[in-house]
Amino acid sequence: MKRVAHHNDIHNVRLAAGLTGFALRLPAETILSFDQREHRIARARQVAMYLCHVVLGMSLARIATAMGRDRSTVAHGCHRVEDFRDDPEIDAWLDDLESRLRVAANPVDVTRCQAHRQTPAERLQLI
Repeated sequence: MKRVAHHNDIHNVRLAAGLTGFALRLPAETILSFDQREHRIARARQVAMYLCHVVLGMSLARIATAMGRDRSTVAHGCHRVEDFRDDPEIDAWLDDLESRLRVAANPVDVTRCQAHRQTPAERLQLI
């Protein structure tokens, strides 16, 4: 069970990093990299951490584990992004990212479709 939760956490982190990377024109791999310490990449990583916490409801410890970082690093990043929300333009941008991540994380109600009793992923034979 723990392994499945960790696997889902990694997918959630990759989704948030991918969305953040798309918005900032950075590859998700760069955002998640351990080698990249450049300021703009570190800030993008903080945004991805923040999105995981606020939108996906992940705990700071789970984000840290999935990203291979320390919990205090994740907490610091989330606080930094929250501080930037005082700027109305940044706040609106983050609201937009949050909405997009909610849609991406839950594209279809996971319950079975009434007509076919299968999820779209099952009908596409993806699972």
